Amino acid sequence: MRFIVLVFISFFIFSSCVKNNLDPSWLQVNDWALESNLALSGEEGELTQNFSNAKVFVNDQLIGIFETPFRIPLLLEGASNLKIFPVVINNGISATKKVYPFVERYELDVTLVKNETVEVSPVTRYNSNTNFWVEDFEDINISIENDPNTSAATLQFSNVDLTASNGNYYGKVILNEVDSSWVAYTTDELYIPKGVDVFLEVDYFNTNDVYQGLISVSPSGVTNNVNIRMNGQGLGEVKWKKIYIELKELVIGSPNQSSFKQSFIANFDNGEIEGIICLDNIKVVWF
Repeated sequence: MRFIVLVFISFFIFSSCVKNNLDPSWLQVNDWALESNLALSGEEGELTQNFSNAKVFVNDQLIGIFETPFRIPLLLEGASNLKIFPVVINNGISATKKVYPFVERYELDVTLVKNETVEVSPVTRYNSNTNFWVEDFEDINISIENDPNTSAATLQFSNVDLTASNGNYYGKVILNEVDSSWVAYTTDELYIPKGVDVFLEVDYFNTNDVYQGLISVSPSGVTNNVNIRMNGQGLGEVKWKKIYIELKELVIGSPNQSSFKQSFIANFDNGEIEGIICLDNIKVVWF
């Protein structure tokens, strides 16, 4: 009985709010833009991004997280402060959204008016205290090597137009029944403190599954923690995508005094003529 009464009261309050606020103001937020931070002197590499959502605060009150672009009603009017944070799909899992910690929020003072729309095109940039390791395949000496013992296929430079690659070159692997496996890892060892935010960013174009892993190198040995699978896309639908992979917990769980590399592993998907894996703008980003 108490539950029924509470539901009735809640419905009554909601209905009253709707009746008394027939004329909301509106907020329209367009897609994000990522601009360079001059203080970083180009350390960010190519400015690709997939900030697909935005977390919105109005006058420091959370409104919600929404997929851009969007238009939402606000039961507010008058001078207001907007704070909008870039949000990514964490680890490629659509249900897991996270404010990306390495870029700035977008803030704007606006005046909200009933029945009128405030339109915002948010812009962000990497924070000045961000650390980067970047492989964008624009230098002939790339920092990824194929495993000589276990990799049949090899990563090679390519500049064939794939309709959205950024920069001039990217890394490409072709898998087939003969060259049926690819194993590679970055050559530079990165020393990343435990407990700090750390992500891997990857632009990828693939018709074959490929797995990302984090290799920890310590006095106690070498461990490859296979982590995230980037699913192969259908041949007729394949396009460039960007993924954000959180590495913080893997770093925390590593032995003390570890340094870190990235690994990539793929096996030819049976039933296909060949598998294509293209990677670009590989970035390890941390504080």
